[in-house]
Amino acid sequence: MWYDKTPSTLHFLTNMFLKKKMKSLLYVTAGAATVFGGICLYKEDGAFYRNIIMPIIHLLDAETAHNLGIFVSEHRLLPKTKYKDPAVLRVEVLGKVFPNPIGIAAGFDKDGRAIPGLKDMGFGFVEIGSVTPQPQPGNPKPRLFRLTEDGAVINRYGFNSEGHNQVLPRIKYAKNNESVIVGVNLGKNKISVDPVKDYVEGVEKFGPIADYLVINISSPNTPNLRSLQSKENLKMLLQPIISSRDKLGVTKKPLIFLKLAPDLSTEERKDISEVLKQKDCKVDGLIISNTTIHRPSLVSQHKNEIGGLSGEPLRDTSTEMIRELSRLTNGMPIIGVGGITSGKDAYDKIKAGASLIQIYSALVYEGPPIVRKIKAELADLLEQDGHKSINEAVGKNARQ
Repeated sequence: MWYDKTPSTLHFLTNMFLKKKMKSLLYVTAGAATVFGGICLYKEDGAFYRNIIMPIIHLLDAETAHNLGIFVSEHRLLPKTKYKDPAVLRVEVLGKVFPNPIGIAAGFDKDGRAIPGLKDMGFGFVEIGSVTPQPQPGNPKPRLFRLTEDGAVINRYGFNSEGHNQVLPRIKYAKNNESVIVGVNLGKNKISVDPVKDYVEGVEKFGPIADYLVINISSPNTPNLRSLQSKENLKMLLQPIISSRDKLGVTKKPLIFLKLAPDLSTEERKDISEVLKQKDCKVDGLIISNTTIHRPSLVSQHKNEIGGLSGEPLRDTSTEMIRELSRLTNGMPIIGVGGITSGKDAYDKIKAGASLIQIYSALVYEGPPIVRKIKAELADLLEQDGHKSINEAVGKNARQ
């Protein structure tokens, strides 16, 4: 024979054969896994994201994973959703028509980088920020924590922002090139000596381009910010803000929403509703709610971290606050946010008085398919109850 039959030679040839087969098997397996993963991504497979993609991403620390999500969205690296919003999800709020009521809450895309990718995920609107007049780094790291067992997140970012001048061109580009409703969440600089001036600057800067502006005075991570929710402080803040908005030299002036903390007492909520009934302080709507400093029964190792808690533990608190403020303000438009992970959660907030819904923490655990899931489940619930649009269901249970 042409080859040597000694044991060492046979062993060598056998190893070569096996290595070649193993390499081929690895190539085939990797190729199959890539194809399978691609199909799952294309199909927006929720289980694939929940059980495989998100656990892998969670091997990274929370803020690095957050930044990865921004990068992916900014560069539109994921397939565009194939879900077509049914007519029942269409909602009109204060003259603006939203293709569906599910938006991304402020805090995810702080600097307006990810708007196109977020639209691709199927969000009906995108809120960016909080944006401060001057750039600021925010609080020291670590400042973002996943509470996996609780389906929650704690953050103490502290309004880290690239500032008005860096963010504005991105908003302009998105509005000029995408059909998307964009809200800008405004904050004040940490060392500002004149908070009112900071918010007025935000109105003047973003008012001509944004669909709506949010006056965020409810983050727990900026010293003394929540004191602006007190009755007298709120009056002094809202009067110049509303006046500045009304003086904008644009045909379509932005809506003004006020974002409130869930930790307000009953008396404080009543005081706020009374202020909002004054003509020179009347905003267009409310966002309920921001994160909470309270700690319900939590089990995760990060449960005692300082910062604002969001996610599932906030669900019932925010829904009840929506119901209460809807009554106190005689049905003022509300964007409901806090602990939404299903169509039922969204529907509960809508029936409590919310016209629009926002999510954030659910995206951390479920990935982009959560948007499609919530919309599909919500559409089914609306149709089961005989509603032809979101508007018919808003506030259905607000007075119960």
